[in-house]
Amino acid sequence: MLELAILGFLNEAPLHGYELRKRVAALTGHVRPIADGTLYPAIKRMEQAGLLCRDIQAGQRAAPRHVLSLTEAGRSELLRRLSSPDDLFISDENRWFTLLAFLRQLHEPAVQATVLRRRLVFLTEPASFFWDGDRPLREKDFPDDPFRQGLFRIATATSRTEIRWLRETLAALGG
Repeated sequence: MLELAILGFLNEAPLHGYELRKRVAALTGHVRPIADGTLYPAIKRMEQAGLLCRDIQAGQRAAPRHVLSLTEAGRSELLRRLSSPDDLFISDENRWFTLLAFLRQLHEPAVQATVLRRRLVFLTEPASFFWDGDRPLREKDFPDDPFRQGLFRIATATSRTEIRWLRETLAALGG
């Protein structure tokens, strides 16, 4: 998630580390707080892999600022990750939201539609949080547990809303 967010934000504009950290935290901070001990090693790894480059610019009142930008290899890697996301980015809600935040950067409606269809297939397959052997349990299977009923009710409402949005967006994309 972190690397995808870094690639996505830097594809929008070159940023210095502090600004990048603020944007990543705004996107994923509710799930995983972004600490310097997480962000800067990831930036360094990505820089060593040739995905990012660093330019030093004079600071207005302080020390020079390090401005990060994507290399062509970084842009290619971003497009690869967006067009062919790992299964976990399709099934895990937090990873999916990170992917969705940058999916417009693909610029190819057919490829965007392919990714959205994968998510739609995932959401429309029978699923459950709880199982009894091979049978998925549903809300009605927990008549005395309002908390598990709530879990099912919230998940069902969220899935229905997302499925409706996916279908609308796929129709708009022509797919």
